[in-house]
Amino acid sequence: MPFSAPERHLRDILKNIDQIDEFVGNMDFTAYERDEKTKAAVERKMQIVTEAVMRLEMDDPEAHPGIDWKGYRGMGNFLRHSYDRVSDEIVWNTAKDDLPVLRRIVEKELERCG
Repeated sequence: MPFSAPERHLRDILKNIDQIDEFVGNMDFTAYERDEKTKAAVERKMQIVTEAVMRLEMDDPEAHPGIDWKGYRGMGNFLRHSYDRVSDEIVWNTAKDDLPVLRRIVEKELERCG
């Protein structure tokens, strides 16, 4: 069943990416790895990002080119179902390397939506 609110999902993605950026701030990986509160907050916000991405995909994957549907779906499933095996390094790298790319795609999509 489609969720039919692409702009809302796009805004949810941006909001949660912003919050992840805020939580991580100027931390390096070592500081992140030692900070349980920040890790928990980042993982939760990452779950929301991945859920919003999956909802966009269910609505119309062709409408939002450039999003790594499989990658975000896999990350979300892993965070939800394999919580005991989550790699701090993978979450960190996703936050630092992949989310900025996703942000640019989402910002373009929001501009396109008006």
